[in-house]
Amino acid sequence: MEETPDESRPESRHQELADALRELHRAAGRLSSRKVSALIREREDALSGPSHETVRSAINGKQMPRWETVHDIVMVLAGLCSPPRDEETETGRFLLLWRAVREGEKGARKSFQELANSGWGGEDGRWTPEMVMGILVNPFSAIRIAPGLAVPHETIISEDTWIRAMEKFIEEDGAEHALRILLHTLKGDYIGAVEGTPFGYQNMDREAMDAYAALQYGCREVRRRLRAEPNLLAESIRAMRADETMDRDDRAEMLENESDASLMREVMIVTPDTWDEVSEDAQRMVSGYLIKQIGPPGPLGLPDADRFPIVWRIPEPAAE
Repeated sequence: MEETPDESRPESRHQELADALRELHRAAGRLSSRKVSALIREREDALSGPSHETVRSAINGKQMPRWETVHDIVMVLAGLCSPPRDEETETGRFLLLWRAVREGEKGARKSFQELANSGWGGEDGRWTPEMVMGILVNPFSAIRIAPGLAVPHETIISEDTWIRAMEKFIEEDGAEHALRILLHTLKGDYIGAVEGTPFGYQNMDREAMDAYAALQYGCREVRRRLRAEPNLLAESIRAMRADETMDRDDRAEMLENESDASLMREVMIVTPDTWDEVSEDAQRMVSGYLIKQIGPPGPLGLPDADRFPIVWRIPEPAAE
């Protein structure tokens, strides 16, 4: 029984490269290896100066050639074909064949930048590895994408930010979990989903969402500093009262809050451990004593420390 060649083995991929070189050589008129070598040496863009023995060995598949040798042979022979073949297209095709020998299946596929520059291929009617990959990774092939996600809409983060977020998601929760969540989202169960509305974001109060996120971050930072600096609250209250740049309305609100005896009792007993036991008004007041300003918010996707910059009434001590 004849054994079927394993196309994933390096020798099979080397054979594929050699076959492609022989086909190109034949289409160019089977020039002698000496002539090909001489033509290469005449080119200013040549990457090497291979001897005729090196050219013959590469075309015959006797040994694995360097990329520089393959590049120069292809550049010379492409223009001699009838009709002439595009040199850049042919060198791109042979680069993938050469990389496949070195790197296996991964090397036979274009990188993202190569894909962006030259497209999916397949102009000759043949399926390329990139086309197969593109079909498999496109969620459209596996699910019905929610209509609200398939209409024109304004983006809220950059593509690079989305990539970084997905990388972190995969790193922390694993690729399978991240990809299943992605498909689940594309099927329509996404944050802010409203039937017939892209993302539903126009029905979401972005300013309110940012304010809430800033408050949550500010509270976490307040608790962190209170835990490390026991006298911080009293010092911040004194700094706030002495702040001559304080807005008149903010000062009036402070005085009104301080007139509420029950609220002030909560404020004065706040510790990091009792934070969740006091009212939100007390939490806001303590945060107002410690924080002079927070924000304005930066773009989504940034770490909270960069997205919500804090100006403290008492600067944070320098790390020792």
